Amino acid sequence: MLDVTVIEDPAAAEISLDPIRARLLAELAEPASAAMLAAKVGLARQKVNYHLKALERHGLIELSGERRKGSVTERLMRATAASYVISPLALAEVQPDPARFRDQLSARWLLAVAARLVRDVGALVTGAAKARKRLATFALDGEVRFASAADRAAFVDELTRGVGDLVSKYHSESAEGGREHRLVIALHPAVKAEAVEARPTGEPSAASKAAEASAASEAAESSAAVEK
Repeated sequence: MLDVTVIEDPAAAEISLDPIRARLLAELAEPASAAMLAAKVGLARQKVNYHLKALERHGLIELSGERRKGSVTERLMRATAASYVISPLALAEVQPDPARFRDQLSARWLLAVAARLVRDVGALVTGAAKARKRLATFALDGEVRFASAADRAAFVDELTRGVGDLVSKYHSESAEGGREHRLVIALHPAVKAEAVEARPTGEPSAASKAAEASAASEAAESSAAVEK
């Protein structure tokens, strides 16, 4: 089982977003039969089998083994990954395009850049898996607490200059055998883990409410900084 995989096919994305099938995917972190799942999710075995066939058809689950139970041979299924990410390719006609506009201080442009990152890395992971080759990537994740909006702005300025110096040092336009790499650096207010939660369709998440409060607070802080 993979740690995470990307769903690029629109039909597979639709299948995975069905609440019952999403629950079955979560349960299939460990191999289970339709009968075992039926008892857990409260559905008839035949109904569970129907959903399992749809998930298997789109590559979201796979056969893990078989076992005899009386005169019946049960198929044990498991999820192909512990977690799934839906690529913007699943919404190809309306996927975000960072090239349409560029605003380094826009959260929506950051979303477009992040969506492209999911799309591109997902495609690279898929290609590397088919070629049975290792994919060379690097990621850095961390948190920093700023005392003020002015400190955050100073940090961004120093970071931009520092990265620019590194790019100038190592970028080679004409090196034989060289390969282009995309560099993405993002900074945004942290969201508490407990604020990221499932919610009924149409209702704002706790994370969204926290973000609104954070935005209002930062706007007031920035205004105060300007007034000073």
